[in-house]
Amino acid sequence: MSKKILLAYPRGFCAGVRRALDTVDKVLSISGSPVYVFHEIVHNDYIVKTLRERGVIFVESIEAVPSGATLIFSAHGVSRQLEETAAANGIKVIDATCPLVRRIHRKAGGFQAKGRMIILIGHKGHPEIIGTLGQIESGAFVVETVADVAALPEPEKGCRAAYLTQTTLSLDETREIVEALERRFPGIEGGGDICYATQNRQNAIKALCPECDLILIIGSKNSSNSNRLRELAERCGCRAVLIDGAADLQSFDFTGIGNIGISAGASAPECLVAEVTDFLHTKGWSAPEEIRFTEENVKFPLPDVNI
Repeated sequence: MSKKILLAYPRGFCAGVRRALDTVDKVLSISGSPVYVFHEIVHNDYIVKTLRERGVIFVESIEAVPSGATLIFSAHGVSRQLEETAAANGIKVIDATCPLVRRIHRKAGGFQAKGRMIILIGHKGHPEIIGTLGQIESGAFVVETVADVAALPEPEKGCRAAYLTQTTLSLDETREIVEALERRFPGIEGGGDICYATQNRQNAIKALCPECDLILIIGSKNSSNSNRLRELAERCGCRAVLIDGAADLQSFDFTGIGNIGISAGASAPECLVAEVTDFLHTKGWSAPEEIRFTEENVKFPLPDVNI
């Protein structure tokens, strides 16, 4: 039985995550700790734990941040109300929102200016959706399933519908919802919101699955894009498991498993990938071989750090 480790590429950090983490690094180097971050800077337990050890304080309310302190908005984006409250409270804000999420905010503003009935495809409790909702003064509807589309009200007379999509979903996951929206609201506007990194990582998984008996996705349980990778691998007919790192494999039953594919969510660091491949090597798997689906050269400049 072949026992290869096949590494998906692209995997791991996307440009938006790198920008957010580099922003925190820069602020820490300039001002030292403590530095406040609204919500987890990215959804990865290892990253969050490491930053806490360096003096980062993660908060879920503006009231938890002292006046005059430095607050970084996470990569997921926040509402206008949070932005305004932070400014009113004398907090020094640095916005590490992913530029692709900011693009969604601008599109939402454009739809609002045209008087559209706005529909967001995504998970109701996800910070990105919460932040986008908070950018839309006229309100919006959130749909997670085709059934949610059927429950939407009719637009007001003379009003057309428009939709936006959470950036970390999958095209496969949203296709049926979009088709349902197009049937329900002929002429609906929207499309193209899922980010390049999300789609690249999903395409790499599709290419990897036919060669593997098991796919390991490295990412935390609250990482949307990591969960989508696991679900995609399963839809491709491959057994898939979401893990935080090698510790989750200590009691795993590898009986009958040959080739193992590995990918990592967009907020998972490469050190965790190395940790997992080293563990598998001790269990008899060969040195890892990288399967490159496409190249990624996207870089985002850091936000202004004026503190």
